[in-house]
Amino acid sequence: MAGAFLIVDDDPDVLKAAAAALGREADRVDTASSPEGLAERAGAYDAVLLDMNFAVGARDGGEGLDGLGRLHAADPALSVVLMTTFGGVALAVQALKRGAADFVLKPWRNEALAEIMRTAAALTVERRASGAALNLDDLERRAIVRALLLYEGNVSHAAQALGLTRPALYRRMERHGL
Repeated sequence: MAGAFLIVDDDPDVLKAAAAALGREADRVDTASSPEGLAERAGAYDAVLLDMNFAVGARDGGEGLDGLGRLHAADPALSVVLMTTFGGVALAVQALKRGAADFVLKPWRNEALAEIMRTAAALTVERRASGAALNLDDLERRAIVRALLLYEGNVSHAAQALGLTRPALYRRMERHGL
């Protein structure tokens, strides 16, 4: 068993199907219909399966990428697998650059989804055990993400809060794939 999984999607049928596919893979599988408030519960899970679009008509994946950032700010060791119906190579690359453990297109094959989530959970356990979540790069990335979230993406205000110049913050953001 792989511990605890969280599935986040606004479609109740997707939640039900993913929970059924992953039910035998984890000790516990929880579901949520929105990414709101997930950061506070991040430490309770070994892997999160997060949809990328929650607003009607959205296809850019922005909400999922924002959710990924909030989850990693709360628990940098947590493996997050992003999923979407509207995917392409560019979106997958962007998700992976931002720290997603993997990327899944809907509809998925149950066996493949189970394997991806097992691998993601094992990665989380490994990171937590080795203390990888406490290395300097992860701490810096986490601080930048928090500042950008706090100031709603305003780079000038985030830079000031971090004690950096705007150009220095941009360089660090680029280095961390933000």
